[in-house]
Amino acid sequence: MHTLYMKQKVFSLRGRFTIKDADGHDKYFIEGSFMKFPKSFEIKDTNGQTVTTITKKTFSFLPKFFVEMDGTDMMTISKEFSFLKPKYSIDAAGIDVQGDWWDMDFDVTKNGHSIGSVQKKWFSWGDSYEIRVEEPEMEHLLISIVVAIDCVKADQAAASSAAT
Repeated sequence: MHTLYMKQKVFSLRGRFTIKDADGHDKYFIEGSFMKFPKSFEIKDTNGQTVTTITKKTFSFLPKFFVEMDGTDMMTISKEFSFLKPKYSIDAAGIDVQGDWWDMDFDVTKNGHSIGSVQKKWFSWGDSYEIRVEEPEMEHLLISIVVAIDCVKADQAAASSAAT
C-alpha cells in the first residue's frame, strides 16, 4: 500500500494541480481544459505521457464523465438523481464505492476486494485529498474517480455562487 496526495491550486483557471507521493515528489500532473467543450482533464505522469483522460459529457441532465486509460474506455461515472445526499454510479466491471462521496471520504472495492480509499483533508488552503492505494494497478482509476467527483462539486459550487 502507498499514499498519494492531491492538492488543487486555489486560483487556477485551467484547473492545474499535482499529485505527490508520500515523500513529497511529483508523481502526476492534472490539467483541465479551459473554455473548451466538452470539459476534460488529462492526467500525465512525470514524463509528460497522458495516462488517463476524463471527459465530461456536454449535454446531460446530471453530470456524467467518461474515463479513458491507455486509449481504452475504462468506466463511466454518473451522478444520480437524489434529494438528500449526492449519489454517483460507476459503470466499470466490479468497481464499487462505499462511504460519503460528497465529503470525499470513501473506500473503493473491486469484486469485493479493497483497492484503495480517499479522504479529504480539511483545514487546508484549496482542496486536498489523501488517496491510499492498495492495488498499484488501480492507481489511475482511483485518481480518476477523485478528479471527476471533485469537478462535479466545483461546478455545483460555481453555479450556486453565480445564482446569488
